[in-house]
Amino acid sequence: MTNPHDHACISGQRLHPESLMMSYGYTPAWSEGAIKPPIFQTSTFVFANAEEGKAFFELAYGLRQQGPDEEMGLIYSRLNNPSLEILENRLCLWDEAEEAATFASGMAAISTTLLALLQPGDVVLHSELVYGGSDFFLKNVLRKFGIEARGFLPTATPEELAAQAAAIAPGRLAMIFVETPANPTNHLVDLEACAALARQYSTLEKPVRLVVDNTFLGPVFQHPLKHGADVVLYSATKFLGGHSDLIAGAALSNKALMKEIKGMRTFMGTMCDPNTGWMLMRSLETLKLRMERAATSAQVIADWLREHPLVARTYYLTHLEHSPVQQDIYRRHCLSPGSMISFDIRGGEAEAFRFLNALRLIKLAVSLGGTESLAEHPATMTHSDITPVDQLEMGITSQMIRLSIGVEDPRDLMLDLSQAFEAVRLPQEVRVAELA
Repeated sequence: MTNPHDHACISGQRLHPESLMMSYGYTPAWSEGAIKPPIFQTSTFVFANAEEGKAFFELAYGLRQQGPDEEMGLIYSRLNNPSLEILENRLCLWDEAEEAATFASGMAAISTTLLALLQPGDVVLHSELVYGGSDFFLKNVLRKFGIEARGFLPTATPEELAAQAAAIAPGRLAMIFVETPANPTNHLVDLEACAALARQYSTLEKPVRLVVDNTFLGPVFQHPLKHGADVVLYSATKFLGGHSDLIAGAALSNKALMKEIKGMRTFMGTMCDPNTGWMLMRSLETLKLRMERAATSAQVIADWLREHPLVARTYYLTHLEHSPVQQDIYRRHCLSPGSMISFDIRGGEAEAFRFLNALRLIKLAVSLGGTESLAEHPATMTHSDITPVDQLEMGITSQMIRLSIGVEDPRDLMLDLSQAFEAVRLPQEVRVAELA
């Protein structure tokens, strides 16, 4: 149905993704001239004749090769749906991917991709930290399928990472899975080094895939496929959705890998629904505007936090003076520091909770990347399934607070942060007065 190349160029010049988000892959004539695609809220599609139905199913189940000018027809919304096809065509533009698939959640994208590309006996070498749900899936769920996960710490050098790969029995390493920047420490992983390691251990019989969760900066501020990644993943709930009103995920790669991932999606039933797909298309139209505005505000707020007397340390991608290695990765991989800030408040969990409980404009909630600013306590919330010992080793402290900066006026956000800091300071002053 879709022709994603329509209107992609003017006078031989390729248009920018933010311009193409309004119309790419859709022709108004298909829907009575409607400027926006309708929601194709249907479970099944009518075939023109039995021969067409047979031909469509032959392609769907890989019973024959697709012809050079043949398109995959619409069969059933678990396999394909126009709302999702238009959305997936547009998602490809940011990362310059060949193909995309959308899912019912970020974890659906992660779990479906990993199950599609791994088999019993495989080993996944993964970065620490990763999102708590990803961490649990890697270390607990995959184990039930005979797949082993081995983590490498944020402090690991390329030499130490290579040594970990060398310690894996020949033929067992199948994937390097990384989240960069890491949630919630903003630690960066060198994608080019990981890609080189994956190539080193790949064979024709056993390729090693580099899979990257790009939720924190993508798809506007970082493009892992350009740095050697095989698959890029998103929790589309976050910046792609951007309004805290939907749950979705996405995976992008080349056509060959996406065939495997989409095949697994079909049989697991983890696809995105048409209504959510339509909402994501709406959100893509303002994606760059939202991300740039939030990042501009976050830079101001992060710099302000770094100077605050009740802040022991900030974790932000322009505050990397302590690590030339991290600065180098940022320079090579990232186009902006984004809008995620973590910081250690002076004290511990009690002070962190007192601060969080005092916030008024900024909401105490998990998730990120929405238009509103959010705050949470990683150690007891998003990463609570990680043991306290492992948390400390990964850089998560009891006094760490994570902020997702939205599109509010940064002056108002700092006003709210200031009064929350005062709520932490006040009890200390009261105790001093009582002792006097």
